[in-house]
Amino acid sequence: MIVGLPREIKQDEYRVAMLPVGVDELKRRGHRVLVERGAGLGSGIADELYSGSGAEIVPDAASVFGQADLIVKVKEPQPSEWPLLRSGQVLFTYLHFAANEELTKSVLATGVTAVAYETLRGPRGDLPLLTPMSEVAGRMSIQEGAKYLERPQEGRGILLGGVPGVAPAHITILGGGVVGKNAAQIAAGFKADVTILDVSVERLRYLADIMPANVNTLFSDRHMIREELKLADLVIGAVLIEGARAPRLVSRDDLKLMKPGAVIIDVAIDQGGCIETSRPTTHSKPTYIVDGIVHYCVANMPGAVGRTSTYALCNSTLPYVLQLADHGIQAASRLDAGIAHAVNLFAGHVTNKPVADTFGLPFVEFSSLI
Repeated sequence: MIVGLPREIKQDEYRVAMLPVGVDELKRRGHRVLVERGAGLGSGIADELYSGSGAEIVPDAASVFGQADLIVKVKEPQPSEWPLLRSGQVLFTYLHFAANEELTKSVLATGVTAVAYETLRGPRGDLPLLTPMSEVAGRMSIQEGAKYLERPQEGRGILLGGVPGVAPAHITILGGGVVGKNAAQIAAGFKADVTILDVSVERLRYLADIMPANVNTLFSDRHMIREELKLADLVIGAVLIEGARAPRLVSRDDLKLMKPGAVIIDVAIDQGGCIETSRPTTHSKPTYIVDGIVHYCVANMPGAVGRTSTYALCNSTLPYVLQLADHGIQAASRLDAGIAHAVNLFAGHVTNKPVADTFGLPFVEFSSLI
């Protein structure tokens, strides 16, 4: 099989979807690997390292998309890449279709098989390809929140940990999953006052057991969220519904409850955001202010730490890339139900129910098509 690795072109995206060791593994199995020139530079990986592992360096994206049977990326294809996709080709990347109707319909029209990292299930029912980037984003959310709470960034002028005689910042984390857990661990290390809200009592029990004394847990409901907003200096939006648009937990009216200069970091923005006033931003212009509240809604947060993120991501994706290259999408899906669950689009059909429901599109079970 011909495997293609294009350079990521989303604004301020520095990750790359494969390491040189991945190229070497694919070559050992008899596959060809095409790498677009400069694909790894944002993560500190030179073309020579790819070619030294057996890749063919090609000059542009058209050369990759035009030849490859399997395209491996990090972020969803951008508008200039849509025309390069074709029927029968497999696209393996983060897609987050439920947050973007135009992307969904445009990629659907190409007939490509779209396999989403974020809906691939592991053997324990977990999401192994979403987890590493959720860990990065959760940890980053606190360092970004600390920065934008500073007064020169139009924040409240709050030090997360306070100092003796001065109270620390109050951090409210909406969601106790991977993002929320990692955010809480870093915030606790800063000695902030942290509260995690979640709808799963079982998850709250687990978090209460493992977190230090400055992290509290609360059951999440409308009234409790509003009470927490009154206290919060920093709010982390960390909710996830697999494959679907994130639920809106905070309305614009709720912002009136918050302190002027408080900060919202909406990590759920990839899936549409959990704050009504959230809209995607970039690392070049990460924040905006609504009703006196600083909003940070960068849609590819881990891209800023490309070297860390690339290695964390590729450690998890490589086994699945090898399965897809060795067996093809249909056989790989029969061998691994987790891969089958990750197929969001197949031959012009929507095979992920939350995506179909979000946009009122017909849904077809993937198993009925193969």
